[in-house]
Amino acid sequence: MKPRDLIDFVLLAALWGASFLFMRIAVPEFGAFALMLVRCGVAALLMLGLVAVRGQLPALGTALKPAAWIGVIGSALPFALFGFALASLSAGLGSILNATTPMWTALVARYWLDEPLPARRLAGIVIGFIGVAALASTRLGSDQHSVLPILACLGATLAYGVAANQSRHFLQGVAPLVSATGSQVGATLALAPLAALSWPASPPSAGAWAAAIVLAVFCTALAYLLYFRLIRHTGAQQASAVTYLIPLFGVVWGATFLGERLEAIHLVGGLIIIIGSALVLGSPRRGARSAQPAKPS
Repeated sequence: MKPRDLIDFVLLAALWGASFLFMRIAVPEFGAFALMLVRCGVAALLMLGLVAVRGQLPALGTALKPAAWIGVIGSALPFALFGFALASLSAGLGSILNATTPMWTALVARYWLDEPLPARRLAGIVIGFIGVAALASTRLGSDQHSVLPILACLGATLAYGVAANQSRHFLQGVAPLVSATGSQVGATLALAPLAALSWPASPPSAGAWAAAIVLAVFCTALAYLLYFRLIRHTGAQQASAVTYLIPLFGVVWGATFLGERLEAIHLVGGLIIIIGSALVLGSPRRGARSAQPAKPS
């Protein structure tokens, strides 16, 4: 990986890890649906502008219907689920659970697209969910109300896995920026009525608005651009390895800015999940067809 690509790789992990921090800050005042409408709507506007500048609007029009549907599954639904979960879970724990995405992606590919599931990937899935069970057991032992937030995180990563496979199936050959822009447009349209019904009665504070805008501009729009560039320069599988670093940054940002403390079992469980994800993703090979894109949170 060239130095420029390495910088993009680390910056992307830092941005996607920071998304949990900004969700944790903003969601208590916005609520899940309103916050994610701001996130997807602002990102969609920025990306539409870039698509227009690059002369890709006709391509967007052609791919808009499948891309928008994938945006409902792969952005609106998981973003809202993570927003709900992070109203009570820590940013660090949310980012660790996000690392289960490759496992769900492999399972969906096996049972929906009938792709083979080699022993290495199956072992990775089993190992990864052992890590999830370890994390869940510590939370549920001290707080029975954690079961729904944890299930929401797992539902979000399952949705990422479904969307990744749908993208491979329905958006083959579509430029990544075009498909991602269409997905954010679809997510915005899906979230709009839900956000209107649940818009906070009290106006969110300036700090919550700042967190929401940073989440949209940097952790969504800019992060997508970095991810596309990594795919173009290094291949999808090397780019997807960013999944390994997101929990590290999520934990660091949560500890630094929110004073979150993770117990040793959380770090061990997170490491187990990352090992499982590594086995599922396999060794980086440029342009590997079996690569599964990482998903932002």
